[in-house]
Formats: sequence, structure tokens, C-alpha cells
Amino acid sequence: MTDTPSTTESQTQAVNLRVRRDVRTLIDRAAKAQGKTRSDFMIDAARRAAEESLLDQALVRVDQETYQHFLEVLDQPPTGEGYERLMSAAKPWQD
Repeated sequence: MTDTPSTTESQTQAVNLRVRRDVRTLIDRAAKAQGKTRSDFMIDAARRAAEESLLDQALVRVDQETYQHFLEVLDQPPTGEGYERLMSAAKPWQD
């Protein structure tokens, strides 16, 4: 009998980690602040980190003309109403 996607996706497996007490305390505080269990917090954080790591590995291939256009756009200074509004907004670190 083979596993169907619905059965394998709902099955869980244990992952055991050993962490220092101070790290566990920090994780517990963060989990509590988000209203999550330690396990749920750690699973969410690990999943996000894994997705980000894999997305960072993405390779985009384009032809030479498209790449040259991309470089030209990057070399242009930012402008426009949205940019001006962003630059004039209050900075939280300048209180």
C-alpha cells in the first residue's frame, strides 16, 4: 500500500533538539508572546528559515538584452512620489 498525499502530509515525526537553558528560555518567551506553544513556534521559525534558504538559492536565467536592461534600471536613482514620501517619513530611530 502506498501513502497518499493526504495521509503523509498529516503524519508528524519527532525532531529532538538540545539547546542551552538560556536559548530555551528565550524561545519560550517569544512563543508565549505570539500565543504559541514552544513546538509550534520552533516549527514555524524553522520552516520560514528553510524556505528563505531555498529561495536564496533561486537562479534566474535571462537573455543578454533583458539582463542589460535590468542593470540599467538598477543604475537609475530612485524617483517618484512614493520614493519622496518614503524619504520624508519620520524615522523611528531619530526620536
